[in-house]
Amino acid sequence: MWRLLQGEDIIELMDELPAPPLTFADGWEAYQIGDYDRALAAWRPLAEQGNANGQSNLGVMYDNGRGIAQDDEQAVYWFRKAAEQGNANGQSNLGVMYDNGRGIAQDDEQAVYWFRKAAEQGNAIAQSNLGVMYRDGCGIAQDDEQAVYWFRKAAEQGNANGQSNLGVMYRDGCGIAQDDEQAVYWFRKAAEQGNAAGQTNLGWMYQNGRGVAKDDSQAVQWYRKAAEQGQARAQSNLGFMYRDGRGIAQDDEQAVHWYRKAAEQGYAFAQERLHEYLRR
Repeated sequence: MWRLLQGEDIIELMDELPAPPLTFADGWEAYQIGDYDRALAAWRPLAEQGNANGQSNLGVMYDNGRGIAQDDEQAVYWFRKAAEQGNANGQSNLGVMYDNGRGIAQDDEQAVYWFRKAAEQGNAIAQSNLGVMYRDGCGIAQDDEQAVYWFRKAAEQGNANGQSNLGVMYRDGCGIAQDDEQAVYWFRKAAEQGNAAGQTNLGWMYQNGRGVAKDDSQAVQWYRKAAEQGQARAQSNLGFMYRDGRGIAQDDEQAVHWYRKAAEQGYAFAQERLHEYLRR
């Protein structure tokens, strides 16, 4: 005769069931809150099963050493696995590894190859990076118009590096008609996202009254934001503003402080100014 399970029997049996496998979304949620062990537990099995998103994200964990020992070669291995399946993030990340020569021999042409693969799928980071390769003529013939094309693609998706780089092209009239107001527009877009290069460039436009009313106090504000992120040019420029008392009270100690910060990063102009101070 069959009998019904009692409540305590059901609980006991449920306790014996294996936990369901973690999903990609579980891994992402864990990663976002800094639970890297759980993220790894979610993504490694997926990666080993051939899931391209899992492979790309496992590569990221190896790249930054979160939840696992940092290992550039393993990062490249998993980025390639994802990239060869057409995963745009994996392609973009593999391009970065080739560009920087991390975990693999440095190769600009391979970097361009993978950046293009990802950029053509709409990956904004890859679009900005491909623009840099065209601008600098690395791994491909130098072409400012193509640089502008890809910077704009990235910028219009909200990519801060693309926005700052597009601003530079407008400021300098490279690959596009020179336009200070457009330069300011894109520098501001980047700066408001916390992009240090965009903040420095926007500060410079305020300091020099290019595309915006000259305003030394605004220049100081944006230089400081970038300088506090470690941007050497901004540190040097902030030192200059303190030295001359422009947009802020004159302060030699603060001038030396910021010149030193930039000089320690190898910024030549700041090294010269610091040397002048130390000779007094």
